[in-house]
Amino acid sequence: MVDKEFDRIILGIDPGTNIMGYGLLGCNGNRMKMLGLGIIHLKKYDGHALKLKKIFERCLSLIDNYHPDEVALEAPFFGKNVQSMLKLGRAQGVAMAAALYRDIPIFEYAPKRVKQSITGRGTADKLQVAKTLQNLLGFEELPKDLDATDGMAVAVCHFFQNNPRIALKEEAGKGGWDAFIRNNPDRVK
Repeated sequence: MVDKEFDRIILGIDPGTNIMGYGLLGCNGNRMKMLGLGIIHLKKYDGHALKLKKIFERCLSLIDNYHPDEVALEAPFFGKNVQSMLKLGRAQGVAMAAALYRDIPIFEYAPKRVKQSITGRGTADKLQVAKTLQNLLGFEELPKDLDATDGMAVAVCHFFQNNPRIALKEEAGKGGWDAFIRNNPDRVK
């Protein structure tokens, strides 16, 4: 349980049917602090319906323990395998339903948008995203499974998208990440 020492708490979710990543971010003004991150292992459950039930239950547990003010989710990406996309969409929908069940607003971001907001490149790989988050949030070790940092990336993306005081790479001609680093030396190690 986290007391309300923050203006808002964001739960970021990277939906998956085998592994679901999540990150919890405490926010005060233009400051952010990692409250926790992890994964939910779903491979051990037989059947898609049981996996969806576990996603719902675990998301409700995170919500009840941390009391987030907002939930940000990564949108399913368009791939060639329609069955995989359908399953991923269901996983995302169940996570959304858990947030809506607790009357928490939900926000959705495309994978490319998440990567771009964290690294400045929409084509960054998982390791680049994880290492950038490690620098931004100051955690010692990268988690064993980078789906956890993917969940945190969604929360940080939401923070950046909804905080006008932070300069983003997208703001062409306004300095991008160089200006952000120059203006926020205490947030970059």
